[in-house]
Amino acid sequence: MTMDVNVKRLKRNAFRQSKVRGETASRVRVPGGLVSARSMARIVGIAEEFGNGEIFLTNRQGVEIPGIRLEDMPQVNARLKAIIEDTRINQEDTDHGYLASGTRNVVACPGKRLCPFGCYDTTAFARRMDQAIFPNNRHVKVAFTGCSNDCAHVALNDFGIIGMTEPQYDPTRCIGCGQCVDWCRRRSVSALKLVGGKVVRSEDRCIGCGVCVVYCPTRAWTRSREHYFRVKILGRTGKQNPRLAEDWLRWADEDSIVRIVQNTYAFIEEHIDPHAPEGKEHIGYIVDRVGFDEFVRYALDGVELGEKCQRASHVYWGGKRYDRDNDLR
Repeated sequence: MTMDVNVKRLKRNAFRQSKVRGETASRVRVPGGLVSARSMARIVGIAEEFGNGEIFLTNRQGVEIPGIRLEDMPQVNARLKAIIEDTRINQEDTDHGYLASGTRNVVACPGKRLCPFGCYDTTAFARRMDQAIFPNNRHVKVAFTGCSNDCAHVALNDFGIIGMTEPQYDPTRCIGCGQCVDWCRRRSVSALKLVGGKVVRSEDRCIGCGVCVVYCPTRAWTRSREHYFRVKILGRTGKQNPRLAEDWLRWADEDSIVRIVQNTYAFIEEHIDPHAPEGKEHIGYIVDRVGFDEFVRYALDGVELGEKCQRASHVYWGGKRYDRDNDLR
């Protein structure tokens, strides 16, 4: 049997184009990397009934079900309904599968739900972000990590959000053992020192990682009630100019970050190359073309950064650049 396949529509419905004739793969969205056992069982059921019995775990914490026949896509979409609703995907129509695929699955490390170093609930923030930006067919990558260890490799994303805490020090509980000073030196940035038997923290040097909190035996150090974040922007993989994201904001708040990412979609719509293949142009290339100041104008529209927030006036990226007309630089 032959079928006329609209590949563009196939991809936007979150099915992957396959090199196997007549087959595709369903891409299941898992915001924040956390999925219920019930939904995982449903994924297994789809793989066994409509796929080839295998499941592929993607680099972005999503799930792909390969070996699905093109003619079975409507049935698979119907079976995805319960998963879409269980994972709280932000779309009213849940009967026809996913409504977009351009905004990639939002990645998150386990955060404070599991890790003692996690400064915040990464899954909750990732799900909030997914609700704010999906569905959308623009090519955007967002990732969350609980602390400066960056287990989620956020520097490879358009927006990398790193958890911070402002360590709170109670000198009356401090016994001057120096354990926090030692571990800050060994596992962080040496922001602490002992002075007269008490600990002094350098606010300029501190990166808000919370190592002092984890290793203090008397709870003289505790995490701040407020959650803060470091925001790295416009990292990317790819052929032409791969590069790591660079720091833009420190001690930013959650509401500002959500608004900034939402604003970026307006920036893309205004400045994307109309001839970009499949409507995809990486944000970083757009910024390279129209300028960083224009990006900031859109990103900070209507945003009131907190009093503590530090913002780099300009961001410079390194990385290899492959020029089509010249030798490798």
